[in-house]
Amino acid sequence: MVLVMAYKRSNHMKPPELLSVNLAVTDLGAAVTMYPLAVASAWNHHWIGGDVTCVYYGLMGFFFGAASMMTLTIMAIVRFIVSLTLQSPKEKISKRNAQILVVTTWLYALLWAIFPLVGWGKYGPEPFGLSCTLAWRDMKEHSQSFVITIFLMNLIFPAIIIMSCYSGIALKLYVTYKSMDDGNHIPNMIKMQRRLMLIAVLISIGFVGSWAPYGIVSLWSIYRPGDSIAPEVSMLPCLFAKTSTVYNPFIYYIFSKTFKREINQLGCLCGRSNICCTSDAKNSLENTIYLVRDTNKSKPGAVEQSFEKSRENETQLVSNQQDL
Repeated sequence: MVLVMAYKRSNHMKPPELLSVNLAVTDLGAAVTMYPLAVASAWNHHWIGGDVTCVYYGLMGFFFGAASMMTLTIMAIVRFIVSLTLQSPKEKISKRNAQILVVTTWLYALLWAIFPLVGWGKYGPEPFGLSCTLAWRDMKEHSQSFVITIFLMNLIFPAIIIMSCYSGIALKLYVTYKSMDDGNHIPNMIKMQRRLMLIAVLISIGFVGSWAPYGIVSLWSIYRPGDSIAPEVSMLPCLFAKTSTVYNPFIYYIFSKTFKREINQLGCLCGRSNICCTSDAKNSLENTIYLVRDTNKSKPGAVEQSFEKSRENETQLVSNQQDL
């Protein structure tokens, strides 16, 4: 759905939105390359592929997983950078820069995915035997450095960066709201603050919640090999990790107000014209409410003009967050 919307408006897409599209591509890639094999193996109650297929499955899982994590991290950084200035995302992040960031995510993921192929780490079947991943239990001593490094570079550090960036955005907006005295705008800005805080919470909980159990169980199996974990128990963290392809589209849906409106318009084609028209009108109001200028007939004085300019600058920051 996200990619369809992106294709429909490819000529009008803003540079930062390329990162959101890239996030959707990572989710789709994981679903297409991995889930058919996993479902078929679950149906047959055993892994239906051979060793080569197992390496392929583990490689794809690690590759798209790392790309997704890196994309989420860069998206958080970009949003934080934009929040620091009153420039629009288009001016702050050019199309070329956005393309470089997208390529960087894939090169970063590819680098980590091929390390096990050259001897630093190893791909193998998961304990419950229905899919493959990094062979945690078969890691030799020289590969334990690989385990520590990937958890730091692909889980711990990205999680810290994401939470820090969105906390910084929330703090910046809170300070902006506190500096405004116009009572007519404060309620709407409080709603915007709550929306951004919700995005930050969803990003942090979704990111850490889906991968942390998997990481804990994997580390446990390496450093406490004598304390075996039942296959039924080890399967649950793997399932949680695979849900990252489920919540990411929802995060993307929250990020892009424009794509949300496009999806609502797509509902019109499905016969929901009345609901769609009402929803579009509401979304249009929400997307422009911070850009409404004073329509009083009297011309403001010098002091009023200064206050109006200050208010426009402050509200433009919030509008930039919506566009991104």
